[in-house]
Amino acid sequence: MSGRGAAAQAPEPAAPSWERLALASGLPRLEARVLLERASGHRREWLIAHGDEAADARAAEAFAELARRRRDGEPVAYLTGTREFLGREFEVSPDVLIPRPETELLVQTALERAARGARVLDLGTGSGAIAISLACERDDLRVVATDRSTQALAVARRNAQRLAGEALASGRLQLRQGNWWEAVDAQERFDLVASNPPYVEAGDPHLAQGDLRFEPIQALVAGPDGLAALRAIVAGTGRHLLRGGWLLLEHGFDQGEALRALLADAGFASIATLCDAAALPRVTFARKPE
Repeated sequence: MSGRGAAAQAPEPAAPSWERLALASGLPRLEARVLLERASGHRREWLIAHGDEAADARAAEAFAELARRRRDGEPVAYLTGTREFLGREFEVSPDVLIPRPETELLVQTALERAARGARVLDLGTGSGAIAISLACERDDLRVVATDRSTQALAVARRNAQRLAGEALASGRLQLRQGNWWEAVDAQERFDLVASNPPYVEAGDPHLAQGDLRFEPIQALVAGPDGLAALRAIVAGTGRHLLRGGWLLLEHGFDQGEALRALLADAGFASIATLCDAAALPRVTFARKPE
């Protein structure tokens, strides 16, 4: 036996800390923390307090995969499965458009204009963010939400059950399948109609950039000029919007003028466009004459 003895076995490398995982991810700090919360199951406050402790191996592996997908461009909302909207956490998936802060303006405007006890219609509800927010903020409103996608409606129903279960169970909030007005009975009338429809032009180069690459194309694109869905919605209001009722539509920043002309041709009054937080024209509303 050699007098020098057996060679010492090299120690295993220490597991990286939670903080080191976030720093080495190649992601902005906030995104890294959000994904680390998802992978670890720990809240942000816990991760901050225990940031210098060794990370759990399984959580580190899950975080590495989430970070890779994010570096490839996949939206954080789809990676976590949630997105906050007006202070509530909504489930999202690639079957629905990710709710955006600009759409909060549409909801706030609807809340301001909906009379007490109004019957409200949300066309193309997606995750249900608009309809559920209205039902939660005003317990006097009766809300109907429609979407042509059964997959999107499944997401909206889960959100409704979790966030507005009582309204859903009582029928004050209804979810229906159908393309635009197809889910509405011929005799039904509403005091207010709101929608965040597809309004991107087919072939728009932005569709190949950022989060839009991963979102459902049918929730984004509306014909060669981006106005096809807006035209379909305006056309159906003649039968289903009560006199004195409001129509509220989200649209592209460069579509306000065309939409106002469309509404004027349809006989609407009190037509106006509101700007979002970025000072871009985003929501146009109009009233059907008494």
